Amino acid sequence: MPWDLSDYPDSFKNLDQVVRKKAIDIANALLDNGYNEGRAIPIATEQAKEWADNASEEEIKSFKYSSSPSKGDSHEDTTNEELLDNDVLVYYEEEYWKVRTKDAKQADSSHDKKDDALKRAEEIAENKGSSVRTYTKDGKRQN
Repeated sequence: MPWDLSDYPDSFKNLDQVVRKKAIDIANALLDNGYNEGRAIPIATEQAKEWADNASEEEIKSFKYSSSPSKGDSHEDTTNEELLDNDVLVYYEEEYWKVRTKDAKQADSSHDKKDDALKRAEEIAENKGSSVRTYTKDGKRQN
């Protein structure tokens, strides 16, 4: 069931107003893309918090005053269902530790430290219900 600012999951109630708005927007998009509520809510919460932590003040202000999410919003299907069950890879390339879902076209993120890349990969894998595969700097599989 889609949500709006007056009707949303109980777990969103303690979020900052802008973070809640973002979480509702993300959760509605996930529902449109076939996720069930049990998966959409925690993923949306985590992604909204991460967005708020990384967004500039200008981005946050712009989003705060943008139109509110509604139950009838349509969202473009940007998921690639084939990738949902794929493992998340952590590998070294071009001076950075990369995090990428197996068979995805591009990395999710790049990190200076392998530990940071592993942390991000574990978050993604937990959300998708998949596993993390790590590699050494020279490309050998570790696990």
